[in-house]
Amino acid sequence: MNIAKHLERLTVSDGKGFDLASMPCSLDIDKEERPALEGILAVNKARIAELQDKLYADAHEGVVIIFQAMDAAGKDSTIRHVLGGINPTGIDVRSFKQPSEEELAHGFLWRTFSALPRRGKIAVLNRSYYEECLVVRVRELWRSYRMPQRCLDMSEKRYFEDRFEDICAFERYLSRMGFRVVKIFLNVSADKQKERFLERIDNEAKNWKFSESDLSERVRWDDYQRAYEEMIAGTATRHAPWYTIPADQKWVARALVSQILRDVLEDIDPRYPDLPDEQKARLSTCRELLTDGPAADVDH
Repeated sequence: MNIAKHLERLTVSDGKGFDLASMPCSLDIDKEERPALEGILAVNKARIAELQDKLYADAHEGVVIIFQAMDAAGKDSTIRHVLGGINPTGIDVRSFKQPSEEELAHGFLWRTFSALPRRGKIAVLNRSYYEECLVVRVRELWRSYRMPQRCLDMSEKRYFEDRFEDICAFERYLSRMGFRVVKIFLNVSADKQKERFLERIDNEAKNWKFSESDLSERVRWDDYQRAYEEMIAGTATRHAPWYTIPADQKWVARALVSQILRDVLEDIDPRYPDLPDEQKARLSTCRELLTDGPAADVDH
């Protein structure tokens, strides 16, 4: 499988004319190729861990990874399989649920700031500020926001064009502050979502994953597809592109996502800091003290 070739097709850096229906939910990779793809995932995970260690030591750039998807697309498992090998000190994972009253009293980007990493770290946002352009739009929640009329007295189209503009400016700000923004849309089909929902109902070990609210969102499938399409079209930029990853075959999606992150980290090219000569000399002195000095008393 030529991962680079597929990713080129799946990357959206200019949303003009973007058509979500033309993007695949599956690459129809034969199951016989699964071991090879899982091998690519394993190699990429090892390389990601190596680069992340250097990123943390260098502390000049940071990475913000955003996962958006319909329910049952595999966000949690993708995060676990791709990023599970990273040193926990170098990664923060944040899941965005329904906003609280306190969060609703602020701007929609407000709660994001506490989830942003320091330079040198990776932050994973399981859902994100993009929910403002998805569930808020589909359920028309924005119309009941406690905001002045000048902020709400407009068409739906105008309101969300403004949100896209705000998001693009925010991501441009992050880029200018030394953060790479990696946006992953796991593109699952309606048939595969149904299959996974039924599995959650039929498999007792997965019952806890199912919620009746999932069905109320599923009946709005077409509305969500339109919202995703316009969201990606309105916020895909060169410095913060969208990757529309086919999610019907989880093992394919994981290999693709691992390649995206590896490519981003290799483009950053983090290096371990080169200490000044004075500090190196002090290290030599410390080494001499450890090797030639009196043995430490460890029996007290």
